[in-house]
Amino acid sequence: MTEHGVKFQFDKAAANYDVERRGLIPCFDEFYGAAVGWTEIKKEKPRILDLGAGTGLLSAMLLEKFPYASMTLIDFSEEMLQKAKSRFQDDSRVTYIAADYTNYDFAEPFDAVVSALSIHHLSHQQKQALFAKIRGWLTPGGLFMNADQTAAPSDSWDQIYRRAWIDSVRRSGLSESALEASLERRKQDINAGLREQLGWLDEAGFSESDCVYKSNEFTVYVAYANPVQ
Repeated sequence: MTEHGVKFQFDKAAANYDVERRGLIPCFDEFYGAAVGWTEIKKEKPRILDLGAGTGLLSAMLLEKFPYASMTLIDFSEEMLQKAKSRFQDDSRVTYIAADYTNYDFAEPFDAVVSALSIHHLSHQQKQALFAKIRGWLTPGGLFMNADQTAAPSDSWDQIYRRAWIDSVRRSGLSESALEASLERRKQDINAGLREQLGWLDEAGFSESDCVYKSNEFTVYVAYANPVQ
């Protein structure tokens, strides 16, 4: 784990929601640890937006790091947000929006926009448009962190990664039916290459961006709205 990695303990309720995700992500601890560790915000009370927040897994980790943050979770699935509400109970720091984040207009800017395993579902054109919107949603000095799946440099490497992932999921103890369901869902993935996404971030007006963690297709990259001081 890098110096920016963070190790987390999860309560029983959260673990019940996310045990399958842990089995489906071979590098779970390092992947999410890098995501949170590299979300660096100098403000004591930052405003953070979580795109495709789902059950609130990433948001919970970030609130552990930034206990005075205001966290906005947006997801098109009411069912997922209900699970997030169960996770956070009546936490006044958390706001929920059931909507499609690709065409939602936010009233105020954020100090950080984050996402985990969501943006790869968008078409490449939608990704590019979203990156431009995210740049506009950020305060001066804000950052965008995306922990997601990326396409390999070639079809051959994609197949190598896929075989390694399947072997890892089977070793995790998840049922064969859970693996088959995930393989079916992954048919809908529209993964983009890392280099092209970093290029899209440059085109969107981000000052600096780079990959800070990579394990096969599981990648974390960060983009800064302004030059890093």
